[in-house]
Amino acid sequence: MDLSFIQKPEIQQLLDRAAGVQESGGNPRLKAIFRDLTQSVMELIVKHDISESEFWGAMQYLAESSAEIGLIVPGTGIEHFLDLYMDAKDAEAGLTGGTPRTIEGPLYVAGAPLVEGDVNLSVDADEGTQTLYMSGIVTGPDGEAVEDAIVHVWHANSQGWYSHFDPTGEQTPFNNRRRIRLGKDGRYAFHSRQPSGYSVPPGGATDRLMQALGRHGNRPAHVHFFIEAPGYRTLTTQINFGDDPFAADDFAFGTREGLLPVPSRQGDSAYIAFDFQLQRAVTAGDEGFSSRARAEVAAERQVEAA
Repeated sequence: MDLSFIQKPEIQQLLDRAAGVQESGGNPRLKAIFRDLTQSVMELIVKHDISESEFWGAMQYLAESSAEIGLIVPGTGIEHFLDLYMDAKDAEAGLTGGTPRTIEGPLYVAGAPLVEGDVNLSVDADEGTQTLYMSGIVTGPDGEAVEDAIVHVWHANSQGWYSHFDPTGEQTPFNNRRRIRLGKDGRYAFHSRQPSGYSVPPGGATDRLMQALGRHGNRPAHVHFFIEAPGYRTLTTQINFGDDPFAADDFAFGTREGLLPVPSRQGDSAYIAFDFQLQRAVTAGDEGFSSRARAEVAAERQVEAA
């Protein structure tokens, strides 16, 4: 059967009724999106002759995978697609330059201690790994130092676990997480115990999907950043270690040109010099964060971490 089946009057009427097209209430934008989404699903069923059992198997997978949706979205390339789409919209609007954006990932925690100066991110000892030193300057599109910037930085430990998400429960709250307030010179510096890459949870929903696609679920070692400052667009990005074996094959598609510094390794230390360039905000909304559910920690744990 071909896709012309979807154009039959009874199918089109079904789509209109399901999306509430003829109803006076509701959200018109949502109705249009929902109708197109439902039609796309129907077209997939016809195009690939998806059986009833296959369809409900997919629904069961979705029902069981909600806890890992933050890994599945980047792992399927959709989060990277959003970056590419926003890049294309910027280019159409004549907004070019600046440090490339890339995926946020699901492991940010709001409310990390706000600190200044040369910052130590690692509260826990995490023996047996190098000390990472990272520094640079945050500038605007004309090379000006960005004043009053706040750099949010977070990364995993040497076992690939993030504080607040570590199944061992051994990390101190906000280990390897800080917000750094910069001075007028726009310079930042921090040191920490160097992170390792990690894989998705073995046997979990993301791992099962990757195996079914013949793919792996590994990420290279990396460090996440939000950078916000008055008058500038908030930047969401991360650097991947250019010498990591998965730097060119990140399952989450977070690797982008310009975000692959290779650490200078000397004995027990690794050094990365990396500058960030922000774009100016066009609207007040540019200075904020995207609307996304993010983990938060109770106030008493914030005090404990500080």
